[in-house]
Amino acid sequence: MTGHDSLADGEVWDPFGTLRRALWIGGGQWAGKSTVARMLAVRYGVTVYHYDYHDARGHNDRRIARRVALGEPATEPDPDTVWVHTGPEEMAAETLAGFPVRFDWALDDLRALVSGHSVIAEGWGLRPELVAPIVDSPRRMVVMVPTPEFRDHQVRELPRAASLGHHVSDPARAQANRLTRDQLVAEDAVRQAHRLGIRVIEVDGSRDAGAMAEIVADHFGPYLPEPDRTS
Repeated sequence: MTGHDSLADGEVWDPFGTLRRALWIGGGQWAGKSTVARMLAVRYGVTVYHYDYHDARGHNDRRIARRVALGEPATEPDPDTVWVHTGPEEMAAETLAGFPVRFDWALDDLRALVSGHSVIAEGWGLRPELVAPIVDSPRRMVVMVPTPEFRDHQVRELPRAASLGHHVSDPARAQANRLTRDQLVAEDAVRQAHRLGIRVIEVDGSRDAGAMAEIVADHFGPYLPEPDRTS
């Protein structure tokens, strides 16, 4: 099935009730989404689903299978084509266009989870416009985005942010394209969140990860269990 595996208008297949009870952290790259989610998992004893981990592994296999089924080449274009010769605006448009299919795969993953508490799903592909139709309240989602200054800080401090991870002919241009693409995708997430009444938290580095986790926990307060005071 497609369209979030809809069974009927307004109904999404949710065999164990996991999607109905899920909490969502979306937003921009390098905003601290994963760190905050891990802190909430430890403090509240909830399960966290890391979208990026699945997207880079099992979902990649599904992307290959989907390309083959559509009669497209099974292999990805060479890194120079993707990162050097494609402008960031086109890169952002392609990324945004691909999110709905990837979101359906994330929903498949989440359907397999059963928990006594809400599952927290975090990742940049968990878009406000995709999550909003399947939640009963916009308070079940928050969008975290870095300021330009904090994004620059993350690029300086985080090896995975500073390195593209691919061998290309022009690393500086490829990295610049990537960072501009990420900014454009984050800006679109903010626009969509504002349109849908979903809270946006701007991360500027003035608060540490623990403080940011407290802000998100307060936002999700009605859906979280009592915290573990021993952790």
